[in-house]
Amino acid sequence: MALHNLVTDIAGIRVGHAADATLGTGVSVLVFDQPAVASVDIRGGGSGTRETALLDPAQTVEGIDAIVLSGGSAFGLDAASGVQAFLREQGRGFAVRSARVPIVPAAILFDLFSRGSDNSAQWGQYPPYRELGYDAAKSASAECALGSIGAGTGATTVSLKGGIGAASAQTRDGVVVSAIAAVNAAGSVTIGDTAHFWAAPFEVGAEFGGRGWPQRFPDNAISFRSKGAAGQNTTLAVVVTDAILTKAQCHRLAVMAQSGLSRAIYPVHTPLDGDVVFAAATGAKALRDPVFSLSELGAAAANVLARAVARSVYEAKAIPGGPKAYRDMFG
Repeated sequence: MALHNLVTDIAGIRVGHAADATLGTGVSVLVFDQPAVASVDIRGGGSGTRETALLDPAQTVEGIDAIVLSGGSAFGLDAASGVQAFLREQGRGFAVRSARVPIVPAAILFDLFSRGSDNSAQWGQYPPYRELGYDAAKSASAECALGSIGAGTGATTVSLKGGIGAASAQTRDGVVVSAIAAVNAAGSVTIGDTAHFWAAPFEVGAEFGGRGWPQRFPDNAISFRSKGAAGQNTTLAVVVTDAILTKAQCHRLAVMAQSGLSRAIYPVHTPLDGDVVFAAATGAKALRDPVFSLSELGAAAANVLARAVARSVYEAKAIPGGPKAYRDMFG
């Protein structure tokens, strides 16, 4: 099958974004047409999540209806309520007698100073995330815009504007795996002060410029650089496959996919980050082998996630009060 290098290369997934350009923040949501099996792996030292406990393989609920990635720090967890409201209108959710309860795990990143000052001072009594979540879910489609959009609106790295990135690949068994990432990392996705990405060895074509490795690594390539303070940074990601997986297998997929963040961001998983990787399976294709095929799928997921991280910065555009975008710096 032809891939478009987007998370929506997998049938049954829609992506929606909503943002407040004045506040420099937003929400992104993945909506599954049918409940998806999912799990999560959390590595950052300052994560903020909702409904992730039920993704443990030992928990009862098997399927989720959507996943939310939001700006706004802990306030952004409200976005899941807006997504639930939309899904409830559609009759979606876990059946409890006559009630339907949409299952919507969520994770947040910190962008309260995305425009240089405290954006929350402009909210009024309540933060805007419930309404942004509803709007994002309502707008969800097979299109998947990248860059400074949705949860990536106010995202930054230590030196460049961050944003939303995506990528996809196919295993030898014909199973598709894709990723979407909102990159607001404490570290850097480029090598020192160069235009070269840490994820360069995994690039397909020229999806983030085709520059490859630098001929010579700069002296500051592995010098420690970090932005912000504790709790002000995070990379959020969702890895999705059309394979048939259990929750335990989804958890292993999320664990393996985390390596993609290590390949694309330096440093990563710090006390300053809230890094979270969800993994979800739509259940369209059986794995040929439950161990070997899952190993190949996990390896592909890590590569895809590394590429999605690089694309998030490559496709980003600067906003007033924030850092420069990659293409402003390097063309």
